Amino acid sequence: MAISDRIELAPLSSAFMKIRLVMLGKTRRSEVQALLDDYIRRIKHYTEIEAVALRDGGSSTFRKLKIDSSATVVLLDADGKQFTSSQFARWLGDLRDRGARELIFLCGDAEGFPEEVRNMTKQKISLSTLTMPHEFARVVLAEQIYRAFAILSGHPYPK
Repeated sequence: MAISDRIELAPLSSAFMKIRLVMLGKTRRSEVQALLDDYIRRIKHYTEIEAVALRDGGSSTFRKLKIDSSATVVLLDADGKQFTSSQFARWLGDLRDRGARELIFLCGDAEGFPEEVRNMTKQKISLSTLTMPHEFARVVLAEQIYRAFAILSGHPYPK
């Protein structure tokens, strides 16, 4: 870990934050789904989390999700902001500690999201400059969320 990536560990805040992973399309490979389920179970030790699979990514589908206007909505996008794991943990901890009630990650399929949905989101993050199957990206995201909470709590997992 680089010196600039080190963060001071603070006790987990008692602030409640729900995380929703909104994924376009189903995770078809059972072994990938098993990994995703494992990380979701781990995250539940720290906060409430829900994974939702959508059939299509049109704006009408998103209206049905009933996303609160105060929710922080983040789109996974190749051109989005990149973080180290420590930076991501700090970002997640800051959201939680500032009282964010809901954090929603939009995870597209191989085609991504339609432009209208992309324009609706203010925050975009990139998991890597590498190209990976969208099903793997879901697992990478869930693992990084779990890693972030482990970093914030001082758990030895990230070492």
